[in-house]
Amino acid sequence: MRIVPPVWLGIGLVTIALLHRYLPLAALIPAPWHHAGIAIALAGLALGGWTTVLFSRARTTLIPYRESSALVTSGPFRFTRNPIYLGMALVLLGACVFAGSLTPFAVVPAFVVVIQRFFISGEEAMLAQKFGAEFAAYCGRVRRWV
Repeated sequence: MRIVPPVWLGIGLVTIALLHRYLPLAALIPAPWHHAGIAIALAGLALGGWTTVLFSRARTTLIPYRESSALVTSGPFRFTRNPIYLGMALVLLGACVFAGSLTPFAVVPAFVVVIQRFFISGEEAMLAQKFGAEFAAYCGRVRRWV
């Protein structure tokens, strides 16, 4: 059984809270500026929601490891090949900014590495096999993250 990306997001949020509470090291973002983290997290949620709607309209799966039935390249996919994962990273970044201390910021790059290694690599291999030259051309136009 594999841990799916939303669970990794939850693990990241819990880790951010624990690092801020028990190992903050240094205060970086004081009140009231730390409230900007809410806007960043909401932007990440909006990006994920928008992408979910596009997947639904294209009648393709959101579930990692399942074969896609369509190559979605509109909306946020014009700027990033992984808007849902980018949205999750923004939620984590927003939580870090809201916490305001140094150590939680280590969670965001760790999340990106986990997602890249355990999800994106396999998903892109499947898309390359299924959509061939169309996916290769898309990869040539659009960056993986931003």
